[in-house]
Amino acid sequence: MNALAWLLIAAPAAAGLAGLLVRHRPAALILAYAGPAAALACAVGAAFGNPRTAYTLADFGTVTVDAALDLSPAACAVAVATAAVSLLVQLYSAAYLRDDPRYAPFAAQVNLFCAAMLLVVAADDLVFLLVGWEVMGACSYLLIAHYAKLPQAPGAAAKAFLVTRFGDVAFVLGVMILGVSAGTFRIGGLGEAPAAGAAVLLILFGCIGKSAQFPLQVWLPPAMAGPTPVSALIHAATMVAAGAYVLTRLLPVWPPRLLLVVAVTAAVTMVGAGLCALAARDVKGVLAWSTVSQVGFMFAAVAVAAPGAALFHLVSHAAFKGLLFLTAGVVIALAGTDGSLAGTRLRPGDSRLAFWAMTIGLAAMAGLPPLGGFYSKEAVLSAAYEAGTPAGVVVFWAGVGASILTAAYAARLWLLVFWRGRGPAARSAVPRAESFSLWALTIATMGVGAVYYFGPFSLPALHLDLMALLLLATLGGFAVIADSWWRDRPRRTGAAPDRDPARVLGRARDAFAEGLYGERLAAKATRGAAAAASAAATALDVRLVDRGAIEGSARATLAAAEGTAAGHRGGLVRYLRLSAAGTLVVAVVAIGVSLWS
Repeated sequence: MNALAWLLIAAPAAAGLAGLLVRHRPAALILAYAGPAAALACAVGAAFGNPRTAYTLADFGTVTVDAALDLSPAACAVAVATAAVSLLVQLYSAAYLRDDPRYAPFAAQVNLFCAAMLLVVAADDLVFLLVGWEVMGACSYLLIAHYAKLPQAPGAAAKAFLVTRFGDVAFVLGVMILGVSAGTFRIGGLGEAPAAGAAVLLILFGCIGKSAQFPLQVWLPPAMAGPTPVSALIHAATMVAAGAYVLTRLLPVWPPRLLLVVAVTAAVTMVGAGLCALAARDVKGVLAWSTVSQVGFMFAAVAVAAPGAALFHLVSHAAFKGLLFLTAGVVIALAGTDGSLAGTRLRPGDSRLAFWAMTIGLAAMAGLPPLGGFYSKEAVLSAAYEAGTPAGVVVFWAGVGASILTAAYAARLWLLVFWRGRGPAARSAVPRAESFSLWALTIATMGVGAVYYFGPFSLPALHLDLMALLLLATLGGFAVIADSWWRDRPRRTGAAPDRDPARVLGRARDAFAEGLYGERLAAKATRGAAAAASAAATALDVRLVDRGAIEGSARATLAAAEGTAAGHRGGLVRYLRLSAAGTLVVAVVAIGVSLWS
């Protein structure tokens, strides 16, 4: 079992490193499939033994750093979801990038990304976890920038890298403070004693950056410039879920009084991102903002100390969001557009697989029973309802509001893409590899609700009144969009609607479509900070170095030279006076020293 734990990470890592050395597509395909497939087999096998293993990497006397793994039942479930999504993304990518000359390094980077996320999932040492945390960030930069000739890609990759690194600085500092104060970096050895508030807040900030929560959400929507498989990988079970997963691991040491900070962050993110998704202008934009909002549900579960509910929603989200992103790639390709909602139109008959996959994925995200999204959201709301704390009240009502918004933007996306579509007249076939990935994720989305009854997570009991409230919230979101759609129906029978049901947002629609101008504000703040730093450096250089140190020392030297020269122009009488005064001073000092001794 210990060997399985190490192979879980080593298999995709070795496949990724080997893939960087190959250039022939057949060899790249074998490595692309072998890495995550082996990891999936190891994750399933480890679930039957839940191995724990550790080797000391460095001993600093009072603190040690260990290569430690702990695959608890919950960690195995997350590892299975991560490996499965990575494998399906690799299968999908083989067809999606069939004509891409840079497919081999792309597949290798996906495997390295998978290995890094699995290390974050399995690590039982915070320093060891940091290795996977940082490798995942580096791989995300490479994957988002895969289309190097696309104007938006390099900038989006740089933005994702810099924003997440900004949070990672705080994360590393928090880990160091927590480990030193606790006397160990082992997550299992941190105990139940609450940690220092500064440490957990720094770690929270790092998790906010990695999971694109408020106020560091600005990097995620531009990351859509990467290939569609990258969007599915980053936004489903891997990078954006990593922050929430780490917080669930550290809940035992989290000071209860600071959980309200997590609750406020989750509430603002859930509702704000939901409004942005409702106003987004392209397919992948809606899905990107929905990811930000859905990860907010995971943070909400953390805020009410319900790690089981958070991990259950993580697994459920991995299934339906992976399905939605991969289906979006198929829909955009069949429609022959850039993904804009103004022009992406398909009839259900153009591709029944894409139609039903998108429909089931959106229904799960909206929270329709008996799909997994309904059960996982109900678990989060139940945990918040039972918490009886200020944090619970905040996330409960924010969760209800976010559920209404989720149903609204899911319905809007479905209507704009499929209702009376104007796509190609002939039915289009989906490549076999892409079809397999869509079928697999569709089945997973439909069956993940069973995790509530048979899964390894500790979940609150079902509440019929909360289930009814969640269902009403979902239907309310549908009703808002249906009313807007009906009011703007065309007078001419059979014509497509002319207006977007997102008009219910009124004048604020453009602001939400731009993410409340978060990117502009961040760019302005960055430019302002850079200008201030430049001005400070200039002032330091000119006033302190040039005028102070250099010119000041020159003036002092000249003044000393002039004084010395003036002293040599005093005449014989002045020299005799100075000589007598100097002799007197020396004599007084000598007498004083002799008396003292």
